[in-house]
Amino acid sequence: MNKNLLLAAVSLVALSATAPALAADLAARPYTKAPAMVAAIYDWSGFYIGINGGGGSSSAKWDLVGFGRDGSHDATGGTVGGQIGYRMQSGQFVFGVEGQGNWADFSGSHVGALTGNTNSTKIDSFGLITGQVGYAWNNVLLYVKGGAAVVGTKYDTSFGGVSLASANDTRWGGTVGAGLEFGFAPNWSIGAEYNHIFLGGNDRNLTGPAGVLAVNVKQDVDMGLVRLNYKFGGPMLGRY
Repeated sequence: MNKNLLLAAVSLVALSATAPALAADLAARPYTKAPAMVAAIYDWSGFYIGINGGGGSSSAKWDLVGFGRDGSHDATGGTVGGQIGYRMQSGQFVFGVEGQGNWADFSGSHVGALTGNTNSTKIDSFGLITGQVGYAWNNVLLYVKGGAAVVGTKYDTSFGGVSLASANDTRWGGTVGAGLEFGFAPNWSIGAEYNHIFLGGNDRNLTGPAGVLAVNVKQDVDMGLVRLNYKFGGPMLGRY
C-alpha cells in the first residue's frame, strides 16, 4: 500500500475517535438561574424629628356674658414649629404617636355690635399631642391623626386705639387632621398636613382701666402645614 495513503487512513481514524470528545467540550454550559431580584421598600418605622410651617385661621365668636353676641371675626396668620414622634409599620399599615409645638400669629378683630368696642383675639402658640394611623404605598404615606390640643390666646377690647380690658388664656381642646407624606431620600420625607382644633366656648374676665368685662369666646382653628422630617435608622429593607 502506498505510504501516503496509509498515513491518511490513520489520521482519519484518529480524528473520528476524538470528535465526540471535542463536541462535548464545545457544548453550551448549563443555564444557571439568576438570583431573585430584591425589591426595595421604604420602612416608616422609627423615631423622627422635623420642622413645619404654614398658615391658619381661627373663627372667634364673642358674647357678652348675660347680654348676648357682640360679634365675630376670623383671626388669620402664619405659624412655624417642630414635631417629634415615633412610627411602627406592620405590612402596609403605619401607627404612630407625635408631639408638636408651634409659634403662631393668628390675629383678627371686629367692632362689637353691643359695645362699639374693637374686640381682638390673637393665638400666639399651640401644641398638639396626637396618635396616627396610616397606610403606606412604599415611600408614600397617607395618614389620619387625632388627640389633644393646647392653645395660647390673648383677648383685648379697646376703643379709639386705647386698650380697655384684656386677658391671656391657655385653653385645652381636641384636634383631628390628615396628611400625605413622601419619602424623597434616605431618612428624609416631606409632606402636607391639615389640622382642625376644637376649642369650644370659654368664659373669661377681661380686666383693665375699664374694670372687669365678662365675655365668652368660642374658637375653632383650621390650618395647613408643610412638614419636613428626618427619621433615625435605616430607611430601606429588602423583600424577595
